[in-house]
Amino acid sequence: MPGTDRPDPFEDRLSAALREAGDDFPADREALVTAGRLRGRRALLRRRTAVVGGVAGVALAGVGGVFVLPADDPGAGRSTAASAGAASGSATAAASAFTGDDLLRELKGLLPGGTYGEEWARGTDDRLGPAAHLVYDDGAGPAAVGLGFGRVEPGSAQARELTSCPDPDVTQFDDCTSDRLPDGSLLKTYKGYEYPDRRVDTKLWTADLVTAEGQHVSVSEWNSPAEKDAPVSRAEPPLSTERLRQLVTAGVWREVVDAVPESPKPPRSAAPRTERPEVTGKSVGDTLAALLPENLDVVARGGQESEYAYVVVDDGRGRSLVQINVQYGMADVAGQLYADGETLPDGTRVATRQGPGEKAGSGVVMWTVDTLRPGPEGFRVVISAFNTADQNADATRDAPAPTMEQLRKIALSEEWDALR
Repeated sequence: MPGTDRPDPFEDRLSAALREAGDDFPADREALVTAGRLRGRRALLRRRTAVVGGVAGVALAGVGGVFVLPADDPGAGRSTAASAGAASGSATAAASAFTGDDLLRELKGLLPGGTYGEEWARGTDDRLGPAAHLVYDDGAGPAAVGLGFGRVEPGSAQARELTSCPDPDVTQFDDCTSDRLPDGSLLKTYKGYEYPDRRVDTKLWTADLVTAEGQHVSVSEWNSPAEKDAPVSRAEPPLSTERLRQLVTAGVWREVVDAVPESPKPPRSAAPRTERPEVTGKSVGDTLAALLPENLDVVARGGQESEYAYVVVDDGRGRSLVQINVQYGMADVAGQLYADGETLPDGTRVATRQGPGEKAGSGVVMWTVDTLRPGPEGFRVVISAFNTADQNADATRDAPAPTMEQLRKIALSEEWDALR
């Protein structure tokens, strides 16, 4: 990637002032935010349906960027320059901006010696947020390495979900640890597979750090030069768990998160947001268990920190996995998701699907009832059942334990309204 010439301090102060002035101009930001949230929720549902342990996307927030000062030590971080406004007593401080070249240089400086292949990166001023990716070879074969950055609310369900290990009864992985560091940060290291059904033996190892201030740093590595559609090039990804921990906790990455421009503020005339009850995996799982038919005995249960849960039931003829997702903000995709479904008298949309399972198990079928309540919150409840207790294993019965009518009754139950 070609280098980028540095602007002089005057040019930087001028561009910072222009960015501040630009905040006062109107823009259809609500549409942009809604579209982004929708894409994120679609991706989240796909990940949960596939029950994949991986890296979750997050919304980015921070403060405006200014002049970047070079650092002698790649792992020591950047110096922070105060803006002209701060020098005159303004309360707004600006963190140093990072270009894509900066991120690649810092990443290479933190990796053990080796050679580099394909690479790309986005800086902190990019509208898609900062990220970096390269192909690294320590002599044992090329491997893809990626960096992602974001910000989450400290102590939130999202922060816990990012740093919690997946359920071993549902997701296949080799190792996962999650612990709290002395500075209050949460750190998860994970050794799993790009494809949870392991149809290709591409390994995916990750590290996720969420600091006490809400900075989220994510590192991913593969034993292949690309995460998908590339042959395995080495037995394992190049960085050990300890190396992953050292890389993801490097102080410079926290500065990168802080340098992301601040998210647009909502219009002053916007109505205050209505608070909804916290939706946890436990609350979703408890509601699901209470709505199951009496002939189904729950033999196992679990889920994630928010919006997703599962149970394994047995009706005396074999075990059956039942999973459920609760989502918000899905009203704008009603036409797409429920085009072939039905609309109930109260406006609820319902779609049903019966087809093969989505993983490697032989003979597995998946029955789904997908519902969307009327209203601006776009409240969606999706329930699926399988003719096995493990989607990665072969079918153990002819059909799922609950019938389609029973799944429909559960998904449409008024009990879910308590979570709206």
